[in-house]
Amino acid sequence: MSSSVIGLIMGAVMMGMLALRVQIGIAMFLTGALGYVWVSGLDPLLAYLKNAPYGRFSLYDLSVVPLFLLMGQFATHGGLSRALFKAGNAFMGHWRGGMAMAGVGACAGFGAICGSSLATAATMSHVVLPELKHHQYKDSLATGSLAAGGTLGILIPPSVPLVIYAILAEQNIAKLFLAAFIPGILAAVGYMVVIAIICRIDPAAGGPGSPRHTWAQRLRTVIDTWPVMLIFAVVIGGIYGGLFTPTEAAAVGALATGLTAWRSGGLKGDGLMACIYGTATGTGMMFLILLGADMLNSFMSLSQLPTEAAAWVQSMGLGPFTVLLAIIVIYLVLGCVMDSLSMILLTVPIFLPIVLGMDYWGLGLEEKAIWFGMVALVVMEVGLITPPVGMNVYIISGIAKDVPMGTIFRGVLPFLASDIIRIGLLVLFPSISLVALWVFGG
Repeated sequence: MSSSVIGLIMGAVMMGMLALRVQIGIAMFLTGALGYVWVSGLDPLLAYLKNAPYGRFSLYDLSVVPLFLLMGQFATHGGLSRALFKAGNAFMGHWRGGMAMAGVGACAGFGAICGSSLATAATMSHVVLPELKHHQYKDSLATGSLAAGGTLGILIPPSVPLVIYAILAEQNIAKLFLAAFIPGILAAVGYMVVIAIICRIDPAAGGPGSPRHTWAQRLRTVIDTWPVMLIFAVVIGGIYGGLFTPTEAAAVGALATGLTAWRSGGLKGDGLMACIYGTATGTGMMFLILLGADMLNSFMSLSQLPTEAAAWVQSMGLGPFTVLLAIIVIYLVLGCVMDSLSMILLTVPIFLPIVLGMDYWGLGLEEKAIWFGMVALVVMEVGLITPPVGMNVYIISGIAKDVPMGTIFRGVLPFLASDIIRIGLLVLFPSISLVALWVFGG
């Protein structure tokens, strides 16, 4: 039996384990280890395990992950989310649907100092959802807008999934952060447009709106968000100003966010330990998935399955955009049963070589890798709000216990339409994700 056939068999075994609800990191590790033994034997596996895990986890760039997670924990406990929502509401709350738009804007702002979609969705829901209910927003719009807005956490930098993609694709983290700015802004604006359309079609969905704020009141709410703006400016400005590496910027951002949380009283009592525990569990979960993905990808490389798959796709004579469409469809299907980090680790080693081997708009290898990362990440956003998994939907459901799951999923459908349009724009116009890189990134 050829090694590539063994690779296919073990891939099917892994999908079966996922269907049985085995944790994704464990499923990938067991599948990779068993396949490795099948192809090469036990001794080569033990020799691999002696060095490879240490080599992966001692990687300097990977230390940015727990630092950004800690930054998000401090931001959650520091009350920064409430200031962001108040500022957005001061400018848009008097519009019909404006409070939901302010919630989306606050999600974008919080994502800029958090980097996690689940944390963004959970934190902003605690702040925004009671206000939307108080102002008589329909449950579907209130919960759907927050579930969709939470996805901005993995796109607007700093973003933990972007860091993982950069490491796998061997790309510059700072350049990927830069490329994500315009797609992230488009996402937030697109969600706000969806809210406006919903409220235009069904005026009762958006509630009566809050009283209009004066410009003096608006200015005060903007001033209250100074910690967020300062932290974002220090982290992102420090990276592109040449003051910090991304890892150093994450450390500075975590320190600044921690001081802000301490100043606001968010670290009193068990607050500090809750932040450390949340960071530790999140890091452990991600690193377990990373270990499993490394094991699986090592076996797949040994089996030559990714190389043969790339050669097979190229030999079929399919157009590059037909191949890209197939990849997008696969991501949409995987997003129904898998989280974004798992998808990145599982698929990038297989799909990226295929994309790099084809011609897309005459882009160079680095430009194609960055552009594909943006497309893939946007598609993975969709997976966060699609059934049956839809992790953001489950987060919202746990907070809005009186809202049926079906109502939340119906509420996110219009936002999925916005995502599909944005995916099409990114595919057809790569400059959306590359223009900032061309102008500022060199």
